[in-house]
Amino acid sequence: MPPLLLLKDISLIIGTTHLLDGAELSLEAGTRLALVGRNGSGKSTLLKIAAGLVDADGGTRFAQPGAAIRYLPQEPSLEGFATTHDYVQAGLAEGDDPDRAYYLLGNLGLSGTENPAHLSGGEARRAALARVLAPRPDILLLDEPTNHLDLPSIEWLEGELKAMRAALVLISHDRRFLENLSQAVVWLDRGQAKRLDQGFAGFENWRDMLLDQEETERHKRDRKIVQELDWMRHGVSGRRKRNQGRLGRLNQLRQGRREELKQLGNVKMEAAEAETSGTKVIDAKNISKSFGAPDGSTREIIKSFNLRIHRGDRIGIVGPNGIGKTTLLKILIGEMTPDTGNVKLGSALSMMKLDQNRAALNPEDTLANALTGGGGDTVFVGGKPRNVISYMQDFLFTPQQARTPVKILSGGERARLLLAKMFAAPSNFLVLDEPTNDLDLETLDLLEETLGEYPGTVLVVSHDRDFLDRVVTQVVAAEGDGQFGVYAGGYSDMLNQRSGKNPAEVRKAGQSKSAPKERPARAKVAKMNFSDQHLLNTLPGKIEGLNKTIEKLQADLHDPTLYARDPKKFADLSARLAEAQATKAADEERWLELEMKREELEA
Repeated sequence: MPPLLLLKDISLIIGTTHLLDGAELSLEAGTRLALVGRNGSGKSTLLKIAAGLVDADGGTRFAQPGAAIRYLPQEPSLEGFATTHDYVQAGLAEGDDPDRAYYLLGNLGLSGTENPAHLSGGEARRAALARVLAPRPDILLLDEPTNHLDLPSIEWLEGELKAMRAALVLISHDRRFLENLSQAVVWLDRGQAKRLDQGFAGFENWRDMLLDQEETERHKRDRKIVQELDWMRHGVSGRRKRNQGRLGRLNQLRQGRREELKQLGNVKMEAAEAETSGTKVIDAKNISKSFGAPDGSTREIIKSFNLRIHRGDRIGIVGPNGIGKTTLLKILIGEMTPDTGNVKLGSALSMMKLDQNRAALNPEDTLANALTGGGGDTVFVGGKPRNVISYMQDFLFTPQQARTPVKILSGGERARLLLAKMFAAPSNFLVLDEPTNDLDLETLDLLEETLGEYPGTVLVVSHDRDFLDRVVTQVVAAEGDGQFGVYAGGYSDMLNQRSGKNPAEVRKAGQSKSAPKERPARAKVAKMNFSDQHLLNTLPGKIEGLNKTIEKLQADLHDPTLYARDPKKFADLSARLAEAQATKAADEERWLELEMKREELEA
């Protein structure tokens, strides 16, 4: 069956940069494809070429005649429409259900009566998402569809996209969203597109193996070059005498290449430390907050909420938009006063706040001035002077961008600039409001790693489920009617606790916890059944067998000629390795649960 959409040997030069160099993309009917790559790699540009909105300098684009293609841009325009409903309705094709516009807008938090001229950026994106979904197209090209959506909306969107028959290309920083939807991945790296015919869950292992193989091949080329040059210059005897020096230089070259590969496309991120805060960071007791509604009634946003945060805790706040998360955050950090109850902030707090609206950036500032405060060429990082150009490069900015106005930076670049400002200032308490918006996956990895090593306290509002699972030790979840529950662990832990307990019981238990990594008490069990006992006895042998399988597959994949010689076999081995590693992880987790169960019974 011919593809619905095919891009072949696409090239595009912007200025002196080869943004795309032989990139390819093939989309068959019903295929759900994740398009990934670092910020600035050309993902959005390739999507625009796929949509027919940008012409490539070279290569071919083919779309099946009559195929309906809809494209969601990062910054949509709603000019010329009186209401959001009119805007979405205009996207419907002849014969489409006219009520679908209201259905989609309602599920995305809009009424349809909004004036487009008065919408926020997030509301405009939600209206644009409704418009591209409305006609049930053959091909959907979505650029960051989850930005500005809350968790219920993201989960609704996942279900909507799964139910649609359209072929999808998704650009997203939301790992869980990509894992739940994708069947294949295209990795855009240094202008070229490499394809993995399995979902995003297997992408990172596959990518790392490709990079390892590239590093091995680079080392072999370097060694050959050194050997040939040495032969030409010095002959056999001279080469023998200089063998140790040549070997040392070769090792240096290897190390340099290794570091070059590691730094390629990565942010160097390190948080500057302030003096240690007191043990108690926030103590909120019986706080409540109400606001007047348009109909004259009073709406209680927060009811009798208690929370104690200690130094080193990582607290995530989650819930639908408009339910009171930002209000709660502002009360907790002292920016807003509760109607009842009180909040005490701990001693020696040095707080840094990251605003999701990027309000800390002056659009007319240059990038260098935004970092230095207009103070020349020096930025103080943790109280120590750094050349601003050098510090910029730690966050993937080029020296040429130093005089670039903030207003022309992309969303991802503005996000990185704010992180650079935040991590330069000494702090012991980070307050992050939607920090993952517009970050590429590599930068997100390093943000998670930096927060994991951060010695202070972190309070974060996020809709990114994977980020919450990797970073936070407690979740504060909005549960409606002004109630917030406190759950130990990450987002997945919260879901598990909610399914097993009454939310009020969990909330009461959670508010009494003080240790940042404490887990809920396990339910007592009467006995271990035969099935569990059998698994406890047999899983170690199975895990050992999986270890041997994984070692064999890794050895086969380390053949530097395999990918060029037999790409199909390489992909098959990669898929088998990812499956074996996932099975091993699940078996190890199950064995650990059973071993803890056995210990409880013995106790």
